[in-house]
Amino acid sequence: MSSAYSPGFTGKFRTLSTSDEDVRQRWNATEVPFPSGARVEDLLADPARRTPEAVALNFRDERWTYRQLNAYAEALAARLRASGVRRGELVAICLQRSLALPAAMLGVLKAGGTYIPLDPAYPPDRLRFMLADARPTVVIASRETQSRCPSSDGLLMLVEDLADEPATGSAPQIEEPATSTEPAYVMYTSGSTGTPKGVMVTHRNVVNFFTAMDAVIGSEPGVWLAVTSVGFDISGLELLWTLTRGFRVVIQEEGQLASATASMYSLPAQIKRHGVTHLQCTPSLAAMLARDPQSMSALGGLRRLLIGGEAFPADLAQRLLGGISGEVFNLYGPTETTIWSAAHRVSSQDSARVPIGRPIANTRLYVLDAERRPVSLGTPGELYIGGEGVAAGYLNRPELTAERFIPNPFSTDPADRIYRTGDIVQHDSEGRLEFLGRVDQQVKIRGARVELGEIEVVLRRHPAIRDAVAIVREHRGGDKRLVAYTVSNQTEPIAPGDLRAWLATQLPEVMVPSTIVFLDALPMTPNGKIDRLALPEPAVEAAAGTPPATETERRIAEIWAHVLGVEAVGVTSGFFDVGGHSLLMVDVQGQLEDALGLEIPLVDLFRFPTIRSFAAHLDDQNRSTADIAVGGASRGQLRQQSAARRVQVRVADSA
Repeated sequence: MSSAYSPGFTGKFRTLSTSDEDVRQRWNATEVPFPSGARVEDLLADPARRTPEAVALNFRDERWTYRQLNAYAEALAARLRASGVRRGELVAICLQRSLALPAAMLGVLKAGGTYIPLDPAYPPDRLRFMLADARPTVVIASRETQSRCPSSDGLLMLVEDLADEPATGSAPQIEEPATSTEPAYVMYTSGSTGTPKGVMVTHRNVVNFFTAMDAVIGSEPGVWLAVTSVGFDISGLELLWTLTRGFRVVIQEEGQLASATASMYSLPAQIKRHGVTHLQCTPSLAAMLARDPQSMSALGGLRRLLIGGEAFPADLAQRLLGGISGEVFNLYGPTETTIWSAAHRVSSQDSARVPIGRPIANTRLYVLDAERRPVSLGTPGELYIGGEGVAAGYLNRPELTAERFIPNPFSTDPADRIYRTGDIVQHDSEGRLEFLGRVDQQVKIRGARVELGEIEVVLRRHPAIRDAVAIVREHRGGDKRLVAYTVSNQTEPIAPGDLRAWLATQLPEVMVPSTIVFLDALPMTPNGKIDRLALPEPAVEAAAGTPPATETERRIAEIWAHVLGVEAVGVTSGFFDVGGHSLLMVDVQGQLEDALGLEIPLVDLFRFPTIRSFAAHLDDQNRSTADIAVGGASRGQLRQQSAARRVQVRVADSA
């Protein structure tokens, strides 16, 4: 095989036979009609007209009907038009998860604009880059998030100001009617050069995707629990497709995903409380839920469970399939081809490997060799995707657009393009695609698309780091972990916890390596390239060790042990060194806040990665509050107090 592909593949490509070509064309015969001239906001009119008093959105103890949602979106659209937003102009949305978030997305679309979702949990430098790159006309924020949106040339608009808008209104008039070929949103993804890149996804792309999802999972309304960050494109299925089909969407709050969190707003509690019928999540989150009997019981009543974003282990698929009454789907697709491009309904026969499936409506999948020739069925090759889902390209990146979105060699239409995914796949005997690996350094970590090169670029920016390389290693149970190998330019290397804390200010938390290894030099191949295969296995500490000496340490150790699934954790062991990762750290954060009655910034857990150091930090910085939490109220009382306090904050912020 050509050296352009992953080192795990050997042998030669086989030439596609005539019969293979016939089969491939049959598998790609996915043409179905869809409303190609419609825009996303047009599709909301039907449920808003038919069932205006039906509940559209839930968040904590708040709810909006379709009438209220539509009125809010139109009021925002009118304000945007009055502020100078015109057809096709960019509007950034930097909001915490709340009722206002999907309403803001719809409001931008009703104004004829294109929205750019900004997750306020992203580091300020990353948000600053996105704003500078996109140069939006308006930035929509809240009083809670405006400090997270660094200075921009765009006008800052606070959603709280809409409280004075009329309860009803009409859609604003747009001088030139907007079309379906204009971008609905620009979604930023990880970039190998160290800077994110914005993918322009059109209304036509999205409307076709909606039609495809109708065919895959059905459009009968239910209750959808939305758990995905707005910074990931799959949130579009949760917050837009659902609302155009009449679903009730329950928006999950940040920090409440963990199965072990006892809050009434935890994911299992929300499923039971609202009678959730549909859930979409990554295999990593699904595995966390499946390990907890109470959470697995909550999943049991789902009609549809959608899994995607990373490889789906077969044993997990079978465990989920046996635990819920409805159907389980494995879905695949890059941002550049509009959310999902292939789907597979999991069956009991998927015991060895779970396929990523066949193309969805109006999508074509091509498996090609290094010279872009079709390979024989059953032979590994690189996946290229064509059809109605192919996005318009990258914002302000014409060279990269031309490199990744190439003319379709199998089409007579000169404007037809296919997207080069960089994924290695092969067809099985039934025409389903199986994911085998990556051509480049891009990986999926707990559903997030991560360019290892971006992590390396950021690491080298630190004044204490001379060189760095990042790789993915499998932990127990097939869980993928990021490991960074660094070479210091100082006599005394920076402490791993300090370096992680610094990285947490530069990168999304999912991109912060779980383990940092310091080397005297990076291993090299004879031709002068970094020898990734020669990088040493990180030393893994035993979970048990020095026992807790104080009550604060004991409380923290109990939570660590529960989250990590071990009997005991030593107070001098690092969280990442005993098997933790960032998703589990969010679980720890939520449980600590409930147990101690404190607001705990996630970055503090990176800065103080051992139980002893974190306990000392709490005692130093929050002694009076920590003393009350540890020695006064019960854990249940503290959880109730913390939950009540957070509800008050949310209500005040959205008033």
